[in-house]
Amino acid sequence: MEDLIDQISRGNVSQVKTVLASAIVVLALYQVFLMAVVYGKLKLPFLDGRAASFTHRAVGDTIVLLALIVGFMCIGYFEVGDGIEHARDGESGRAAVHVGAAFLLFAVLALKIVVVRWWHSMGRFLPLLGLSVLVLFLIVWATSAGDYLLGG
Repeated sequence: MEDLIDQISRGNVSQVKTVLASAIVVLALYQVFLMAVVYGKLKLPFLDGRAASFTHRAVGDTIVLLALIVGFMCIGYFEVGDGIEHARDGESGRAAVHVGAAFLLFAVLALKIVVVRWWHSMGRFLPLLGLSVLVLFLIVWATSAGDYLLGG
C-alpha cells in the first residue's frame, strides 16, 4: 500500500497530504460562513439561505471525499501504529492527539451525515455537530499539516 501511495503522490506524500488537509480546513471554515447565512446570522444581498444551504451540502460532500483520501493516505502510508509508537517513545504526544482527533473526527462526521440524511429528529444538534467537526479538523490539521507549514 505504501508503494501505491508513494507512486500516486510522486514521492511527496507529506506535501500532498498537507495541501489536501489545508484545503479541507479552508472549506470547513467556508461551511461555517455558509451556515451563518442559512441561519440568518449573516445577511448578504447576493446569497440567500436556500443557495447557501445547497452549497453547504455540496461542499460538505467534497470535504468528506477529501478527508477520506487524506485518511487513506495517513493509514496506508504512515500507519496508525507509527503515531502511537512515536507517542510511546516520548517523541511526541502530538502524534497521539493527531490519531485520536482523526478517529473522533470521522465518528462525529459520520454521526452528522446520519442526522442530516436519516435521523432528522436530531437536527437540533447539527450546529453543535458542525462546530465539532470544524474544531476536530483544526486539531487534526494543526497536529500534522499545520506543523509542517508553520515549521514546527
